[in-house]
Amino acid sequence: MIININKINNDWSKFLKKEFSKKYIFKLNKFLSKEDLITTVYPNKKNIFRALNLTSFSETKVVIIGQDPYHNNGQANGLSFAVNDREKIPPSLRNIFKELSDNYPHKNEFDSSLESWAQQGVLLLNSVLTVREKKAGSHQNMGWEELTSFIIKSLSDNKSNIIFLLWGKHALDKQSLINEKKHHILKAPHPSPLSAYRGFFGCKHFLKVNYILKNLNHNQIKW
Repeated sequence: MIININKINNDWSKFLKKEFSKKYIFKLNKFLSKEDLITTVYPNKKNIFRALNLTSFSETKVVIIGQDPYHNNGQANGLSFAVNDREKIPPSLRNIFKELSDNYPHKNEFDSSLESWAQQGVLLLNSVLTVREKKAGSHQNMGWEELTSFIIKSLSDNKSNIIFLLWGKHALDKQSLINEKKHHILKAPHPSPLSAYRGFFGCKHFLKVNYILKNLNHNQIKW
């Protein structure tokens, strides 16, 4: 089995155990097992649930929702928008860093793996957690969206004052799952070069996140 609750090593397993027994998970597992035999799937199996393993349920305070993993060899690492170390920075991530450097002008070093963000409580969750090599969107509508919606709703229902960053249509599609009376939602266009100039640049989300965290007396994120 490619999707296995035992591959999640923290408190997320408690919230997901029942969900992993549902019919759509078995169908998704069957699909992924077949894909694994006939093509290359990203990210590596051990990294499919890396976002959850690096950012536990109890420690999650910010959520950044992506679409699906990068589909070229060596890029995907299990965190939305991130790439493995030493990989060329993709356009969307480059634009994220451009906005970040505008928010914090003295910042000149960036970790493209985004692991440091995840370790501080930023859940970097894609809507779809796998992809076929060189075929963006190839694993959409196979069940992943149902699982990631459950993850977001679990956070919304069981926690308070989480900051959700919804960048672009795929992320905005999850907005209805979030209780806006309990949480904070920051919306902007996707950081892709096709849409970043429509309002992602200048959204000041990195500053706004830390302003909210400061007012909550929580540790701010060291972006």
